Amino acid sequence: MDSFEPKKLALIRIWQILKEYSDYNHPMTQDDISRHLENDYGIVIERKAVSRNISLLKEAGIDIESRRAGSYLASRDFEDSELRLLIDSVLCSKHITAKYSSDLIERLCRLSNKYFKPGVRHIRSVNDWNKTDNRAVFYNIGLIDTAIEEGFQIHYDYNKYGTDKKLHKTSQQYVSPYQMLLHNQRYYLMAYSEYWGNMVFHRLDHITNITVTDKKATPLKTVKGYENGINYKELASNMPYMYTDQQKQIVFIADACIIDQIVDWFGTDIRIMKTDDADKVMVSIKASPNAMEHWAMQYMNHVEIISPESLRARVKEVLENGMKKYK
Repeated sequence: MDSFEPKKLALIRIWQILKEYSDYNHPMTQDDISRHLENDYGIVIERKAVSRNISLLKEAGIDIESRRAGSYLASRDFEDSELRLLIDSVLCSKHITAKYSSDLIERLCRLSNKYFKPGVRHIRSVNDWNKTDNRAVFYNIGLIDTAIEEGFQIHYDYNKYGTDKKLHKTSQQYVSPYQMLLHNQRYYLMAYSEYWGNMVFHRLDHITNITVTDKKATPLKTVKGYENGINYKELASNMPYMYTDQQKQIVFIADACIIDQIVDWFGTDIRIMKTDDADKVMVSIKASPNAMEHWAMQYMNHVEIISPESLRARVKEVLENGMKKYK
């Protein structure tokens, strides 16, 4: 140590030492704590003073356990398993840049002790994950939050990837923002388009140059279909591909082996019926026909659309056009 701290800081330093170096498997003796106090902070106190400070921390409500092997911090704001879950969420989030992901993971690691970080192998591979290049995402979230809270429209450039694998401006948007939704590891803005007169779902990581205007947002309850607010169950049925067309009752035959995937996509608020074939089921859901057309393509080896007839015809046409490309 280049300088010595006053002994009155020993209380807080002991707490920090226990946070950094102790857990159930790594209890610290009074000598261990004294050594860290002197080496890390230049504070020299007697072993009895260490014991008194630990007792004071316990009285203050800090969850410290003591046994013959030593003392340790028994609980933290987050368990290691919870931190790993949060870190995995950061890694999988395509809307967070690689650099920001690394910084965020480092901070999450600091919520545990020194024994936690070596177990988080993902940190070394974060740059290999598919991440956005848009550094403005979190700035956008802050501005959108403000606009939603204060009830104002926002203006922004909407971008799409070009053949050079970079984002390029494709349109200007004036919208009334209502909600930000996380779906398939991507953030979407749910907003009413003042130009098109309908609800849109735009990727937050594709938004740039956002500003909060001085125009009042269109009240959600005046938007057709949202008179009673946002129906999240209904919205979930449209979310596989974030379409906003009118929902319809859709019936399809599916191989029984994919019931698990069907529930994953559409939830439990669906009807599943037996058929004469024990290996197949009939499913009835209320969903976006546009979303279902694409979903049926994904599961075309296992799914047959029965109704409505218009959707069945669309799927048939897409399959026929696809076959022509492979002849």
